[in-house]
Amino acid sequence: MARIYLSPPHVGERDRARVLAAFDSGWIAPLGPDVDAFEREFAAALGVDHAAALSSGTAALQLALRLVGVGPGDEVITASLTFVATANAISYLQAVPVFLDSDPDSWCLDPALLEAELADCARRGRLPAAVVTVDLYGQCADYQRIRAVCDRYHVPLVEDAAEALGASYRGRAAGTWGDIGVFSFNGNKMITTSGGGMLVSARADWVERARFLATQARDPAPHYQHSELGYNYRMSNLLAAMGRSQLEVLRERVARRRAIRDRYRRALGAIDGIEFMPQAAGGEPSWWLTCVTVDGERAGASRDDIRAYLESCDIESRPVWKPMHLQPLYESCRVRGGAVSAGLFERGLCLPSGSVMTDGDVDRVIAAVEAALAETR
Repeated sequence: MARIYLSPPHVGERDRARVLAAFDSGWIAPLGPDVDAFEREFAAALGVDHAAALSSGTAALQLALRLVGVGPGDEVITASLTFVATANAISYLQAVPVFLDSDPDSWCLDPALLEAELADCARRGRLPAAVVTVDLYGQCADYQRIRAVCDRYHVPLVEDAAEALGASYRGRAAGTWGDIGVFSFNGNKMITTSGGGMLVSARADWVERARFLATQARDPAPHYQHSELGYNYRMSNLLAAMGRSQLEVLRERVARRRAIRDRYRRALGAIDGIEFMPQAAGGEPSWWLTCVTVDGERAGASRDDIRAYLESCDIESRPVWKPMHLQPLYESCRVRGGAVSAGLFERGLCLPSGSVMTDGDVDRVIAAVEAALAETR
């Protein structure tokens, strides 16, 4: 049987045709009509005013932080439970990440800890330059509370929605709750351009400046003149053509991932010791990945037992993100809390969730999980 991957790219003939059409148009290098169209169509799909297509979600996040004024020596508050790119984008600007623990009800940044941290920062007379939330595994953070506390202290909010395209919170799309939102189109994401990202905002000046900085900050002149540091971060026209094609089927991709999670829940949800990532109040997750926690004593097998058994069946699964405050790269950074995210890392498992999976593929994963539990009893 073929290997089942965690979240492989879901592409087809329509995507191939759109890329070939862009190739035949002669617009090969970065910029071109498909880039402009992808930005317009993406912004319209989210209900946001402006978007800039970039080379990666990490590039989008670094530019977002620079746009809101983050610089060397500044502190930036973010979630500990995330992929390392979130923290790295802060470090690229020589700023210092401060990590907050997860809310057990969503696994995203805990708004109560954010309120406590900002209150302490205000008492010390040094507020952070920004807060970066992370919409984890397709679920939005609690923006009703997070937005309110950021506004109270006048701290910019950047929303890392790399994992949550297609999700929403209280009727608003993921990525539109922050002053700036960022997305990833990596090969494992909800839609893909093979690599790429998007920056969105209601502020036209910020998005236009993002485009300027992303094209090496070239001054308006007939020759190449540069007055400030820029980056080579723009998306190519070929990849934008693929993005336009993928965006057309976003709703189908989201619906399929939700259906996959539902199938897992119906089969595994009643097993003692296995719990699914909770759905937070007010949210409609896209469930980019279906995640569970495993209590080894109750289930009869640990997370690692199940993961190893799945691998023996040629099924890819992975632990949830290792928190940043436990990473060697960032272990010296300040952290508030940490036990919740550490526990999720110890017990959490991401199951194969790609929209390309058939019901038969999902059933094969379910059977393997059940076999892993039976084997250890």
